[in-house]
Amino acid sequence: MMRMGRVAVAVSGLALLAGQMAAQAGAAPTLLVNALIHTEDTAHPTASALAWDESGILLAVGETADLTRRYPGAVTVDAGGAPVVPGLIDAHGHVQEEGAALLTADLSGSTSKAEILTRLKAQAAKLPPGDWLQGWGWDQNRWPDKAFPTAADLDAAFPDRPVRLERIDGHAVWVNSAALRIMAARPKAKSLDGTWQPQGGRIVRQGKKATGVLIDNAMDLVAEALPPRTDAQIRQNYTLAFAEMVSLGLTGTHEPGIDLQSFRVLQDMAAKGEVPVRLYTMADGDHEALAWLCTQNGGYTDPSGRVRMRAVKLYIDGALGSRGARLLRPYSDDPGNSGIYVTNPADYPRIVAKAKGCHLQVATHAIGDGGNRLVLDTYAKVLGADVKSDHRWRVEHAQILTLDDIPRFAQLGVIASMQPTHATSDMPWAEKRLGHDRLAGAYAWQSLRRTGARLALGSDFPVEKVNPMLGLYAAVTRQDLAGQPPGGWLPDQNLTREEALAGFTRDAAYAGFMEGEVGALKPGLRADFVILSGDPLTVPPRQIADIKPLSTWVDGKKVYEAGK
Repeated sequence: MMRMGRVAVAVSGLALLAGQMAAQAGAAPTLLVNALIHTEDTAHPTASALAWDESGILLAVGETADLTRRYPGAVTVDAGGAPVVPGLIDAHGHVQEEGAALLTADLSGSTSKAEILTRLKAQAAKLPPGDWLQGWGWDQNRWPDKAFPTAADLDAAFPDRPVRLERIDGHAVWVNSAALRIMAARPKAKSLDGTWQPQGGRIVRQGKKATGVLIDNAMDLVAEALPPRTDAQIRQNYTLAFAEMVSLGLTGTHEPGIDLQSFRVLQDMAAKGEVPVRLYTMADGDHEALAWLCTQNGGYTDPSGRVRMRAVKLYIDGALGSRGARLLRPYSDDPGNSGIYVTNPADYPRIVAKAKGCHLQVATHAIGDGGNRLVLDTYAKVLGADVKSDHRWRVEHAQILTLDDIPRFAQLGVIASMQPTHATSDMPWAEKRLGHDRLAGAYAWQSLRRTGARLALGSDFPVEKVNPMLGLYAAVTRQDLAGQPPGGWLPDQNLTREEALAGFTRDAAYAGFMEGEVGALKPGLRADFVILSGDPLTVPPRQIADIKPLSTWVDGKKVYEAGK
């Protein structure tokens, strides 16, 4: 793994040399001038101008007057004094699922079942008769009774059309009776009613009867009944998501857990110039994609450099909102429940060891303190004497930690891949789930940083909004958009503006082994940057959330311009 890091730096040096030779040979570079540039280069944190060659490699970063003299024949882009930051990287975003969500009923923010039915009826009117009606984003914590829904809540409006609705966290689905009938009729289907439960999942029942809510691995029972996605649908999903991402200033995303079919579509899109951002993808568990990745000698990068895979995404537990996150002690508001191990703890070390043997990065979803402890224990055991290697293994979310486990991230060289808006979304009900004492290690960004751990920040879209400015705002304030609670929720864990911006730039790049290419603006790196309507490091805190990209650039090419 150390060898891979040195190669990345060497490639950047060669790219810089090639760019300088091209400039000397007469190829006209491009200049961005009159900008307020936050470079994320600690040696030279601010500048007013950038110069890059036709391949998108930065030749120089400095002041407008100096670079204008050095490159007299350059094509010039005048920023008009606007702030500029390196291209923003979301370290955990489900790109294909974001595109799919844009094509289904949006249930996010709904405050009652009646409101959900209204939105579903509008979506159903757009569909052919008999097609599955799908939606995404419901959250029972927003409803008056805060209880899980049932199939009966949907049946009067949709007695015959199958309905599948995904919870906001992606860890539970709600279906109607028509869907339950289709599921039960499948060959070799397990009985939904009774006492059987799938490994790593839960069928919610009243007595022995399935209610219509399925959690974590139980969701597979619904997925197996759906028509499979076609390559054309996958391509459409990515295309929609890419357009949204660049419009919000994202030049890269780490996509956790995709199958081989989706990766093949991405390879084809990249070959045709249809991928405007950088995707650092992760194979979905111990399946076909991981088997293929193990043949790639430590990872794959397509010729364009836009699509990569060198990591595997695993799950150890579920989500806090659906009470699937694995806790060391039972939930405070559900005393008989300690959550779920989505992956059997007996199988998990074998899969981690397999990934290590393939020289891959391991990234594991862990939310509860019990899930996080099992992941850290397993990483320590499997890494063994290699714990000091440049493995950069990750924990995705790392939301609830014991105080004893917080220092272990830095000790093991494990990256905490965290999502600031999860804290502000969960804060109205997190204490009810956990009790007060467990909040000491909840969403503990500063506690992790103080021990030396790296934080790579993201959003977990479509669970949260794609907009990275919402993530920066949440990281700095730990408040909702109405400014509540005053002073922020557990404010000792607030990040500074500089720490938050680093989490979406250079630290996210590091988490994807890409710090030799992106994440900062300095000679030899790629000309990925965003021109913004406001300065996230100086505007009043609430205004951070309102900052918009004026334009987004990847490899020195404009991939988005506001109003066009």
